[in-house]
Amino acid sequence: MPTMDNWRKSSYSGPDDGNDCVEIAHTPTHVAVRDTKARSKATLTFPVAVFLPFLGGVKGEPRG
Repeated sequence: MPTMDNWRKSSYSGPDDGNDCVEIAHTPTHVAVRDTKARSKATLTFPVAVFLPFLGGVKGEPRG
């Protein structure tokens, strides 16, 4: 598994939500997601080819 060292907080994190959200990191081939409140715990890592269609679905983009 690739080393993830470029973590950044979601752009939706802000003062109104207590700054608690998710962080994301990426390499050219993988995307990783973790909870900002539990950084040392589990990290979910996905191949880019799987994560991008998932993200499009979350955004409500049409498939195909």
